[in-house]
Amino acid sequence: MNDQWVSGPVWIPEAPPSWATYLAPTLQPIPLIPAIAVVLGALYLAAAIRLWSMGRSWSVWRTAVFLLGCIIIMITMGAGVEGYGLRMFSVFMFQQLTLMMAVPPLLVLGRPGTLLLRATPHRGLGRLVLRLAHAGLRSRAARIVLHPAFMIPVFLVSFYGVYLSGIADAMLPSWYGHVTLELLFLISGVLFTVPVLSTDPLPVKQSHLGRLLDIFAEMPLHAFFGVVLMMATTPVVDFFGTLPVAWDVDPITDQGIAGGLAWSYGELPSVLMLLIIMVRWQRDDTLTSRAADRRHNREGTPELDAYNAYLEQLRQRSERHDRQR
Repeated sequence: MNDQWVSGPVWIPEAPPSWATYLAPTLQPIPLIPAIAVVLGALYLAAAIRLWSMGRSWSVWRTAVFLLGCIIIMITMGAGVEGYGLRMFSVFMFQQLTLMMAVPPLLVLGRPGTLLLRATPHRGLGRLVLRLAHAGLRSRAARIVLHPAFMIPVFLVSFYGVYLSGIADAMLPSWYGHVTLELLFLISGVLFTVPVLSTDPLPVKQSHLGRLLDIFAEMPLHAFFGVVLMMATTPVVDFFGTLPVAWDVDPITDQGIAGGLAWSYGELPSVLMLLIIMVRWQRDDTLTSRAADRRHNREGTPELDAYNAYLEQLRQRSERHDRQR
């Protein structure tokens, strides 16, 4: 269906939205983001297969998790849901939360950075790729974009800035602007998740406490924005204020659903990341304690022994002083 509100190579469904039409395998004329997901999944799987063929170990679980993230991107951006997301606030919000909150943890848990370093050959083009990867890890730009002082404002802009400043109304009427926003959502979600959840080599590694603080700082952002949407009685984004008549969808009701998704669906991935961080913290503390116990059993406790020797010297000095008296 042609739509006067969206320009560019787009296809918008004619049928009213339903689960069947949402999940219908209907690609847009230019399925850019699904194609990116296919390429990422293929590269990751090729690298894993290369390690396995060389007799080197690589986690099947991490491979499955990364590929699951790619599949979710393909479905969210490649099925009929993308057509409805071009015009419906609730669907677009679902896509945004999926790209920013649900997919990045799956991609990051796959440890693509470590796989890249292990599977890339150290000759020819592979040598150049490794040099670029190491240069990126040491760069000042990587330290900046992965710092909470950069990422928290990006999350604020992704919700409040995009929808309340007119950016959405300026970009969404064009396919190019629509896809640009979707890519920015995915990139910002990955950049936020990497320092919080990644075990890949990083320019700066945060403590467990720092990661918890980052999660707690992010969690209220989209939840409060969801409340704003649910309480609004007029369209927050003018672009979503008029929907195709054939869909029989009330824009204000749809906006309320979008707010409910931001308040509920957006919190679940954050809670799961919070649990992962706490489990890792407890595990690392246990391993550190056991290592300290083994070291004490093997080497003793020099600090405590020195302190006891000092107390013994004081006792002997006191006894000599008493005998001289």
